[in-house]
Amino acid sequence: MSQGKAAGRGTAKPQDQGWAWMVLLAAVVLQGLTLGFSCCFGVFFTDLQHEFQASNSETSWFPSIMVAVLHGGGPLCSILVKRFGCRFVVMLGGLLSGLGMVSSSFCKSISQLYLTAGLITGLGSCFSFQGGLTVLGYYFVRWRTLANATASSGVSLGFTLWPLLSQYLLDEMGWRNTFLIFGGILLNCCVCGAIMRPIQLASGSVPQSAKPKEEPGSRAEEAQLSNGASPHHPTLQQHTKRAKCFQMLQKYVAFDIFCQNKGYQIYTIGVTWMMMGFALPHVYLVPYAIHNGVEERKAALLISVIGLINIFIRPLTGLLSGHRVFTGRRIYLFSLATLLCGLSNFICVISAEFSVLILYCVILSIAMSGVGALTFQVLMDVVEMDRFSSALGLFTILESITLLIGPPLTGLLVDITSDFHYVFYNSSFFLISAALFMGLSFCSLEKKAKLREPSKARLDNPSRHQHSEMSTELKAESQSPPAVEYITSI
Repeated sequence: MSQGKAAGRGTAKPQDQGWAWMVLLAAVVLQGLTLGFSCCFGVFFTDLQHEFQASNSETSWFPSIMVAVLHGGGPLCSILVKRFGCRFVVMLGGLLSGLGMVSSSFCKSISQLYLTAGLITGLGSCFSFQGGLTVLGYYFVRWRTLANATASSGVSLGFTLWPLLSQYLLDEMGWRNTFLIFGGILLNCCVCGAIMRPIQLASGSVPQSAKPKEEPGSRAEEAQLSNGASPHHPTLQQHTKRAKCFQMLQKYVAFDIFCQNKGYQIYTIGVTWMMMGFALPHVYLVPYAIHNGVEERKAALLISVIGLINIFIRPLTGLLSGHRVFTGRRIYLFSLATLLCGLSNFICVISAEFSVLILYCVILSIAMSGVGALTFQVLMDVVEMDRFSSALGLFTILESITLLIGPPLTGLLVDITSDFHYVFYNSSFFLISAALFMGLSFCSLEKKAKLREPSKARLDNPSRHQHSEMSTELKAESQSPPAVEYITSI
């Protein structure tokens, strides 16, 4: 295996055509195998509770850990992608996912599942998912919105097929053998990673690694050396280490973007708060239905209904949001979809009959289609593509915290009250409040930018005036990605 950035002297591969569509197909399968996989654990919820004599809160920890690690491992994934390339990282993720589920089949306690299914499988899914997501941003420019929406339909396929397969295998051979089979299925992430060939640089471009950049540590070292300080002086070494550590954090966890870009700041806070309630129906819908007398097979079918409708709605959402009318305004579509998700939860509070739950799943899946198709596209809108990986790192770390604590805290509330309705009350509260926060905040931000424009027009020339605050925070999707990011031959 050879690593490093490809030389920037060759012929550029065409984007939005040719092999890019094979990469998109691999990304669809990857998202079904990773993001879609976590939805099936509601099928095993009751069996695992009985097997390990665990409470709702204890049982909900291992899917929460899996989903939290899947989202929160972004910075580590970014470092590995920089070092080894997307193909290697995706294949490594497939190996870890398979190993985690095979190990889970031999677990003797619920706490062991936290390590195997939660940490190991979650980390593997993170590498496969985020490696595949990152490479899409460089294979697609013109059709990036459609590509992201189409790739997210893989989640819908996962939502449709995983619960049905899980219930069938659970009935036929028990949860341990089912987990063993799942380990083999997740190894297909390695096949998807093999498809993701490295992108060649544009003709005549210069690799970033060839461009000398002054670092804070090097400037400090030069300053002290000029004053006669030894390069091995302890103070100088400590200062250099601190500078390198800060530079590493800034590169892979975008604290500087969070402080300077108000659009990114609002969006990250809103999504982080939203995730406290977004995952609750996925974890507790099946146990809620079974608790209210619905047959296990019918209860598993509820998640599949959500996924089936998502398959058709997500690409349509991508096409709609990709229209020029919504350029820079996709955040409002995202907020509307989040609001609808929150309002739909009140249907479950009204009744737990199977026909009512089917209606709930239909409405929820339509709203989820908008959230799923737009989550990362909005992030690409509010930050520059060359900082997308680091912005994604901080974004996923923060949302992973709320994904981790949301289901167990709600499970604890259910254990105390013995009332599953609190699952949907909590979910509605977090989703509705997050939707209102993001929508109103971006509306206020846009109004402030418009008020500044007349005064800037009198002071600035036209070439400077076009770089307004909103244009940097809500940039058009047509900006092409840098040609030198994540280029590795393996």
